[in-house]
Amino acid sequence: MTISDLQRPSPMVRSGHVQLSIILRETYKATLQTQIFDQIRSMILNGQLRGDDPLPTTRELSVQLGVSRNTAVLAYERLIAEGYIRTKPYVGTFVSPDLPDTAFLSARGEETVEKTAPQDVGEAESPGAALRTHQLAKPDRRRLAADFWVGRPDARTFPLKAWSQHIKGRLKSASPRLTSYSDPAGLLELRQAIAKHLAPARGVIADPEQIIIVGGCQDGFNLAGRLLVTPGSTAVVESPCYQGAAYVLESLGAKLHPVPVDRDGLDVTKLPKVDGALAYVTPSHQYPIGVTMSLQRRIELLAWATQYGAYIIEDDYDSDFRFIGSPLTALKGLDRNERVIYLGTFSKCMGPGLRLGYVVAPRRLVESFRRMKMLMNNGQSWLEQAAMADFMSSGEFGRHLRRIRQLYRERRDALLNALTKHFGPCEVYGDQAGMHLVWKLPEGLPDAAEVETRGLAAGVGVISLATGSALRFGKDDGGDRMLMLGFVALTEKEIEDGVARLAAALRD
Repeated sequence: MTISDLQRPSPMVRSGHVQLSIILRETYKATLQTQIFDQIRSMILNGQLRGDDPLPTTRELSVQLGVSRNTAVLAYERLIAEGYIRTKPYVGTFVSPDLPDTAFLSARGEETVEKTAPQDVGEAESPGAALRTHQLAKPDRRRLAADFWVGRPDARTFPLKAWSQHIKGRLKSASPRLTSYSDPAGLLELRQAIAKHLAPARGVIADPEQIIIVGGCQDGFNLAGRLLVTPGSTAVVESPCYQGAAYVLESLGAKLHPVPVDRDGLDVTKLPKVDGALAYVTPSHQYPIGVTMSLQRRIELLAWATQYGAYIIEDDYDSDFRFIGSPLTALKGLDRNERVIYLGTFSKCMGPGLRLGYVVAPRRLVESFRRMKMLMNNGQSWLEQAAMADFMSSGEFGRHLRRIRQLYRERRDALLNALTKHFGPCEVYGDQAGMHLVWKLPEGLPDAAEVETRGLAAGVGVISLATGSALRFGKDDGGDRMLMLGFVALTEKEIEDGVARLAAALRD
C-alpha cells in the first residue's frame, strides 16, 4: 500500500451545523473533482444534507481536503449546474430546496465513490443477518375497517383510571426506588401476588422465589433457552408452532424437532427418544390452531420428560380466557418431578406495552435462572412492577379479568354467529378458549393466502398462518386452508361488518 492509497488528512468538513465526510483517493480513475461531486450529491440524495443546509465555502473545502481551490470550485459549479446546490450572494452556498426531477434516476444509474470504495474485511455480511424473526402487526393495519389480528387486546378495556391511581400512589415515595437498582428477578411484592394468583387460577403452587419477572414471553423464551439449549441439542416444537419461540431456540443452536398437532394437542407418540431435550408447548390454547391438549396427553408428556431428563417450556399466553367449562390444570400444576418451566404474561389481559411477564422455574434451577437473568439485564421497570403488584393485591385485577372474560365471550359468539350467517356451518378450532379461533376454509373458497389478500383489499384484516407468526414444517398439514381470526379487539358490530365485507369480497 502506498501513501496515495490512504485517506487524505482532515476528511471531516464542518460548515455551520453540518459535517461532510469526504474520502478522496488518488488511485481512483475518477478525478478528485468528480469524487467531491459524487459524494456531496450522494449526501443530498440519501438525506444527509437537506434543502437549505449550508455548505462550506470552496476555500474551506480546498484547505481542509488538501486540494486546489480550483478543484473545489469546479465540483461546486457542476453541482450548481445540475441543480443540487445554489449560492446566495454575500451569504453562502446551500443545498437546493427542490432537487431536479432526474436526480433520483441518475442516482440509481451511476455508481458513486462510496459504492466503488473497497469493502472493509468482515463487512460482507452483517452479524445476525441470518437470524429469523417473527412478525408483528404493522401500524398501517389501523386503517382497516375491521382487523381480526391475533393476540391484541382491546385498548378500550385497559383499566386506565385504576392504573393511574396506582402509578400516582407509588410515585409519592418513588425517589429511592427509581434511582436504585432492584432485584433482577423482580419486585418481591409482584412475585408474591403472582404466586397467589396462580394457585387457584392455574393450579400452579409456586414459591415467590421460583418466579422471575421478565419483559413478556419472548423474554422468557430467551431466558430459558440461554440456560438450557446447547448447540446441536434437540428442541421439540409443535407443528405448526409460534415462530417467536422456535426462532429463539434455533438462534441458540438447537436442532428443531417438529411434532404434529391434532384436535387433542401435541401427538405425544411422535416425541423423540433422546436424552436432555427441551420441549416448547402451548397446551391451554395451542398456537396457532387453538386446540387444548387433553389431560391424558399432558400426563404422557410429563412422563416422557421424566424418562428422558427433558425440560418443558409451557407457554400459557392467553389462559385467562376460557369460555366453555373449567380450564384444565396447567401442565406445571400437574408436574411432580420439576420438569416444567412455566411462562405467563400480562400482555394479553392488560397490554403488551407494559412489557411484563413471568417465569416459574423448577426449584432445582431457581439459582441458575436468577444468575442468567442478571446476565441478560438488571431487571424490569420498578414503577410498572409496583403498580401491577398493587393492582393485583387490591382485587382489581381479578375483577378486570372477569369483566373482559365476559366481554370477550360475547365477541367470540358474535364471530361464530357472523361466520355461520354469511358462510353457513363452519369448521372452527380453538373457540373454547383464548383470543382467537381458526376457521378451516370450506371447499369452494380460495386458500387462506388468497382470502387474506381479498380481505385486505376490502378493508378487512384476516390472517393466514404465515402472517400470524406461525411456523409450519410441511405443506401437507392443511395449513393452507386455515384462517386465524382474532376477535377480542373488535366490537360485536365491527365483527359483523367485517365478516359481511369479507363475504362480499369473496363473492365478487
